[in-house]
Order: sequence, then structure tokens, then C-alpha cells
Amino acid sequence: MSSYNPIEIQTKWQNKWKQNGLYAAKPFEAKPKFYMLTMLPYPSGDLHIGHWYAMAPSDAIARYKRMQGYNVFFPMGFDAFGLPAENAAIKHNIHPKEWTYSNMDRMRDQLRSMGTMFAWKQEIASCDPDYYKWNQWFFLKLHEHGLAYREFAPVDFCTQCNTTLAKEQVWGELRLCERCQTPVIKKDLNQWKLKITKYSEELLDFSGIQWPERVKAMQTQWIGKSEGAEFAMSVAGKNDLTFRVFTTRPDTVFGMTFCVLAPEHPLVGQITIEEQKSAVEAYKEAAARKSEIERVAEGQEKDGVFTGAYAVNPVNQEKIPIWIADYVMASYGTGAIMAVPAHDQRDFDFARKYDLPIKVVIIPESSKEKIPVGNQLTEALIRKEDTVMVNSAEFDGTSWPESFNKVIALMKEQGVGERKINYRLHDWLISRQRMWGTPIPFIHCAACGLVPVPYEDLPVELPDDAEFKPTGESPLKYHQKFLKTACPQCGGNAERETDTMDTFFCSSWYYYAYISPYWKKGEKLSANDIPWDKKLGDYWLPVDQYTGGIEHATMHLLYFRFFTKAMADMGLLPFREPANRLFNQGMILGEDREKMSKSRGNVVNPDDLVQKYGTDAVRAYLMFLGPWDSGASWNFKGIEGIVRFLKDAWSLVITNEASEQPAEVLEDQINALRKTLHQTLKKVTNDYEQFKFNTAIAALMSFRNTLKSMPKTMSSSPAWKEATDDLILMLAPIAPHLAEELWQHRYAGSSVHVQQWPVFDEGLAKEDLVTLVVQVNGKVRDRIEVPTGLENSAIEQHALQSPKAQPYLVDQTVRKLIVVPNKLVNIVVG
Repeated sequence: MSSYNPIEIQTKWQNKWKQNGLYAAKPFEAKPKFYMLTMLPYPSGDLHIGHWYAMAPSDAIARYKRMQGYNVFFPMGFDAFGLPAENAAIKHNIHPKEWTYSNMDRMRDQLRSMGTMFAWKQEIASCDPDYYKWNQWFFLKLHEHGLAYREFAPVDFCTQCNTTLAKEQVWGELRLCERCQTPVIKKDLNQWKLKITKYSEELLDFSGIQWPERVKAMQTQWIGKSEGAEFAMSVAGKNDLTFRVFTTRPDTVFGMTFCVLAPEHPLVGQITIEEQKSAVEAYKEAAARKSEIERVAEGQEKDGVFTGAYAVNPVNQEKIPIWIADYVMASYGTGAIMAVPAHDQRDFDFARKYDLPIKVVIIPESSKEKIPVGNQLTEALIRKEDTVMVNSAEFDGTSWPESFNKVIALMKEQGVGERKINYRLHDWLISRQRMWGTPIPFIHCAACGLVPVPYEDLPVELPDDAEFKPTGESPLKYHQKFLKTACPQCGGNAERETDTMDTFFCSSWYYYAYISPYWKKGEKLSANDIPWDKKLGDYWLPVDQYTGGIEHATMHLLYFRFFTKAMADMGLLPFREPANRLFNQGMILGEDREKMSKSRGNVVNPDDLVQKYGTDAVRAYLMFLGPWDSGASWNFKGIEGIVRFLKDAWSLVITNEASEQPAEVLEDQINALRKTLHQTLKKVTNDYEQFKFNTAIAALMSFRNTLKSMPKTMSSSPAWKEATDDLILMLAPIAPHLAEELWQHRYAGSSVHVQQWPVFDEGLAKEDLVTLVVQVNGKVRDRIEVPTGLENSAIEQHALQSPKAQPYLVDQTVRKLIVVPNKLVNIVVG
């Protein structure tokens, strides 16, 4: 065993682990449980390096926790519905099921090649009828609890293809259909929604869960809680027509000089005067072709059209013009806003563009004597703290926040308004006019109306013989065997709902399905069932650690929480948050520091890397690249250092052991080795706890150097055996195949992955430290303490993680790191 052959070793151990079920889930063991979860992939056909970057470190966490004495559950599956499968069906003239299952077979083998400890017997695929029957069961339960309903809502629609389009099918600023290049319009269709807004307030509460501050901030912003006043405004000359406005600044209502309705507001057609109708209709048509993101984008010039009508300000009875503008959304708030240009920058810009009045009604308390003239302002005065009201009748001189409360009190007294809390969050529109998704379990009957499919008739299955049209229209609309059915209530002729569910529905509860995959397979369901084995659920749930990308913060990770809260209210769960801890990894970039894409030619193929360097080297290098939550750029030269490190680990255990004879070793050498060992153990243990794999590997490399520097006579001593045993154990989560081979060489029949994690001695682990100056482009930004004798690569990692240097590295490219040992590190960015 003198030669390290990573390909041979990984093949050998992957096969043995599979045969002996080393990683199978084992509930009810007398150990604390640890449910480790990483986001499941879409079966696109090949694992890319981004999958490795997310999953290999997650696997290292699972392995480390197992060695710490936890009973670890680490399942995997496939988020298998979605648009790419339909596109492949059209392109290759095959059923999306065939394409999807073929891809899953390939990706399953690739996931195994990663050397992961996934519990494969718990695998789920969301496109399996025995999975999506529970999607349908959930939908019926949500409907029973008033959380699923149907209403008209706008969708992107191609008139040429006669179909709705997903966001990714609408191309460019002109918003063209990807298939036929026809301009895409907005069209109202009767669609299904889930009432996530019922949980708006609770979703703002993150107490009890350890989630990244960035995710909390993004979800908080997305939910968009705001407190203010909602009041009614009447249309001048048409007192029977009113609309409601919400504002967070009721103290500025006396400064309203115009108001704005969303182009889709139902009053627009009723109030527009004849002379303005053509302009208003043209504007509405243009607005219908824009996405919501385009309409509310910061920095985009706002425009609008005057309807010719006027509204009455209820606090002073002034008539103000009613405009329409696409930056006001019918789906947010009331679909109407009061415009106070002196105190809102967007309104200010709009007023300046259309020469509308600007009236100052709020000024800083420090400048009571100097009330500026509105039309002389260069920007809006938007502060609220330490302000007083002016030009506001009896409220002049009223300070914030008394001004806020007094104006609301006036509105309530007049019967036109009241205090209100608003949320930006919309209900979740889940209808998709596509086939490759979960059929919504409802039936349309001419006599009975909308009728739910009985629980015992689930699943409503997708047809295996569907024929896809080049336009992308859902074949469910034309598949008579699927479409035609009998009404469950009256027995008369009826039709099935042809909309399918948003694929995020599948991924909102998949972590529960892993507990007992395809539960009650082949059995009839009832309303009193639950979608998993309750005993197993009581043991494993909730998730202890979840990992995945930050890009899911305001969709999947929000729906993930909503589903759990809804299930708790249904009596299915005794807890209200799905995962106790969350960690978001960054993105792996190409060598050119750009996002990987075929068009850029910077894609890194992990299969090729595995064949050349071995799985352990690829895993370890991805973890060594930099802080996992920051992301990093791939470097083909950099992996060579990891390869050398793994070869050295092999040699330190195998070669030295074979070549050395017992010899006398000096006590001070033994003491020095044990001190370094326990310092390394402490560092690596703490780094694993914080997912700082890069610095853990740097510490192991430094320990490797210590071992190599020891006299050859040391290799026959008990201290050497202790040190190299612990080196193997510390390597096991990162390089599982190499560690297994080395451990079994010493202790045949006993897997390294069931050994206890070594414990460091705090007295021995006490570090000898040196203070390093951290510079960014030559300027001192921090001083940090690091162990003496670190390699430059380890010193660099410490410098890059310096809290005070981090702000100067945001959105910067690190060009060079200059290390002066035991003195300073200069990070050159640009």
C-alpha cells in the first residue's frame, strides 16, 4: 500500500458503503438526533460544480455531527416538476416524465460519486404520483381551512401561442415571447392562490430560530409591514364614487396636490373624461405589457396620464387631479396613492415632470420660522423625526409623532379613515397553465360549481400519453381522458381543473416526506391522514440544520415557513418553524470571476475533475477556496495544492509506518507534537462548528507540515500514532474515502465514519499568538491575533475573514495578498 490511488479508493468505498448500508437512516437510536438537510436539486441532467459547492460541505457537516455522537438523518431527493422538462418534451418529442426520470438516474449516480452520506432509501421525487397525491391532499386541507381560494389575477400571456408564460419565457425589455417573439401582454385569468398573508405578522417573528441576518432582513423587507392610515376619497362631482388610499405619513395629508390610481384600478374607466380616454387607454395597454419589477424599479423615470377627473381631499376639501401611473400597483395596498410631492421623492419627481403644485407641510423643528416655497425645492423633504406640521390648518406646530396620531384621530372622527397596518406581501399565486406539475384537485361542474376531488380518489394523475404542442399550451386542456370526469356530488358530466401547482408547492414540505417516503403508497387517503409516519416524525422533526442559497430567501424559504405554520394550525405539527438553523452558501464562479455559463466558456465540469484528481480532492478544494458563505472563484492551479496535501496525509500514515523501526524519541519532541495536535484539534473543531472549512483545512495543512518536520524516529512512537490517528479523524468529514482507507488500514473492519470525534485538551491547546496588521490597499484596517508559525495560505484566510477588513472587500476583486510573516498581510483589491 505504498501508492495513493484516489480513483481506486473512492470506487472501493462507495461500493462498500452502499452494500453495508452505512448511511441508512436509523431512527430511535439512543443518541440525540440531528436532521441535516440541504436543498434538493432539479434533475436537469448533470450535476454542475455549483451542486458540489452546496452539497459537499453540507455532507462534511453531517459526517462531523455523526462523529460527535449524533444520530444523523441526511436525506436527498429531486424537485422534479418544472418548465425545463416541458421544453425538452417539445424539443425532443418525448414525454417530460421520460426525460425527468432519465436525468434522475444519471444525477443519482453523480451524487453517489460525490462521496456523500445521503440516506438513499429515503429518496423522494416530487413527480411521483405517490408524492404529489400528498400535494393534492395538502391543497384540499388548505382549502378546508380557508387558505386556498380562486380569483382573477394577471398573468403574462402570449396571444400568438395562446398560452401563459413563466417569467423566464418573457425576453428582454420589450417583453417578447421566447418562442414566437410576439409582444407579451398581461391577462386576467381565474387562478388559485394560497393565503400566505394570514401569516404576515408571524413570518416577521424569527425568535427561536438561528437564521442569517441577511435572510431575516430580506424576508422582512419582502413582507413589507407598514403602519399608517387608510382613508376614503370621493371623486369630485360623483360623490357616489370613492376610492381608498393608504399612507404611512398621515401628517403630510394637507400637502396632497394630486393622487394616482393604478392603471388597472376599476374606477379608471368610470372617471376618465372623453378627451383623455385615448391617452388613458394607450397608457393602460403599455402598462399591461410591463412586469411588476419594471414598474416599481428604483431609478426608472416615472410617467403617467391625467384622467381629467378630480378627487376631494377629505381633511381640507381641496380638489386635486386624479392621474394614473404604472408605478402604482393594483395588487399592493388599495391600488391608489395620495401624492405629496414636497415630502416624497417619487411624487416630487413626478410633480416636477408634469408641473404639478408642490406644497410644504412638514419642516424640521429647528427651522420653524423658515417655511420653504415648494416649487423652489430641489428635492423632497422626507424626514419625519424632529419635524412639525405647517400649512396644515389647526395642526400647525404639531410635532412628530403626535402629528401622526392627531391626523388619524381627525379622519376617524370624520368617518373617512382609520389607523391600519399594511403588508407588501401578496397571497401566493400557485396556478400554472402547464402540464408538468401537480394537478389541482378540483372539478368544474355546471350544476354544482367548483367541487373538490374526494380524498379517497387521490391522486389525480397526469396522463402518460399527453401530446405537447409547439406553442407550449398545456396538453391537459385537450386530453379528453384526463379532462372529462363525473362530478363527485351529482354524478353529472364535469371537467377537471387543468391548472397545475407552482413547483414551489412541492418543495414547501418535502423535508417531511423524507421521513417516510411515499407514505401510504397504494392506499386510499382520508381527511384524517397525515403525510408521514407520525412516530418517525415525532423522532426526527424539525430540521436541525438547513443549507442552501440566499437566492431562495423570499420564495422557497418563505413558503417553507408558511407551510409549517399552516400545518401547525391544522394540528399536524407541534412546532411552527421548519428548521432551527439555516446557513447560506455563496456562489462558485469561473476562473474569470464571472458566473459560470456555456456562452462564457468558463464552466467547470466536476465529472472531469473527479476522474483527474479524485472525489476527495474536489471536495476538499471547494471547501478550501474561501469562506463558504462568501463564494469563490475556481482556480485550476489551486487544486494541485490540495492534491499534494492529501498525498502527504497518505504518506504520513502509510509510508512512515512501513519504513520506521522503534527508536528513542526525546520528550520535548513528544510534548511539542502533542501541543500542536491539540491546538489543531481545537481549531478544526471550532471551525467545523462554524462551517469555516477553509480555515479548518488550512490548520490541517499546517499540522501536516509539523508532522513532516518531525524526525523520522518519531513515527514509531505512541505520540506519532495518536497524532496521525487524529489527523485521519479530522480529515474524515472532508475527504471521506482517503480517511476510510487509512483508518481501515490500521483498524480493519471499523469505519472511520462511526468513530467518536477526538476531544482536545484545553491546557495543551492554548495557542502561542502573534498580532498581525491587516491592510487593504496599504491602509491599516484591522489587527488580528493568529497562531505563530502558520503557513502563508492560512494567514491569508485569517486576513480575508477579518471583520474590520470585510467592509472594504465587498464588491471588490482580490487581486493579490502580500504576507510578511508574523507582521502583516496586505490585501490588494481593485
